[in-house]
Amino acid sequence: MRRQLIAWSLVLLAAPALAKATFTATWKAPEAANVRLAGKKVVGLVVSEDLNLRMSSEEELARSLTSKGLKGLAAYTVIPKEEIHDKDRAQAWFQRIEAAAVVVMRLVDVSKETTPSVVVWSSAPYYSTLDAYYPYAWGATFNLGGGRTDITVAVETLVYDVTTRKMLWAGTSESTNPKDAQALVKSIVDAAADRIKKDGLAKRP
Repeated sequence: MRRQLIAWSLVLLAAPALAKATFTATWKAPEAANVRLAGKKVVGLVVSEDLNLRMSSEEELARSLTSKGLKGLAAYTVIPKEEIHDKDRAQAWFQRIEAAAVVVMRLVDVSKETTPSVVVWSSAPYYSTLDAYYPYAWGATFNLGGGRTDITVAVETLVYDVTTRKMLWAGTSESTNPKDAQALVKSIVDAAADRIKKDGLAKRP
């Protein structure tokens, strides 16, 4: 069955106020202990076919990363939209602007039972490198619609080193009853930036 492409724009029933996104699982590569991204260019990429929402989400992510001491850049300002799906062309743009890392965010599901785990991140071949994950991410996304009175949105956030292409950090966050896409995105990117900094990737040399 053809996988559905992501539509981050949410049409949800009235729900309680959105609580800040919380990370239910994280993973950090051993080599990440030696990585220092503070002051370096880091591209924020949101996997979505909704260009308007992707642009605003990536801007929010870039601002949040910058507030933590990194030089956050929105992917849409770096990669032409007609080239965003091609991993090799995307990599060429990352290298052209001398980015140190890429932070990728993707909606994975609305069910706690199927959120990624540390075991998946550390062993699944399609997570291990940016080359493997990039085409997988664009081809394995989900639509999110209404029809539930209570909904938990699971989003994965991954950090890849541009030079080595290897995954440095991964986490799954959950948000309950998001009232709209923008509130959801802000909650998640703020939580992600906080956690990335807490886990040491934003430290200065």
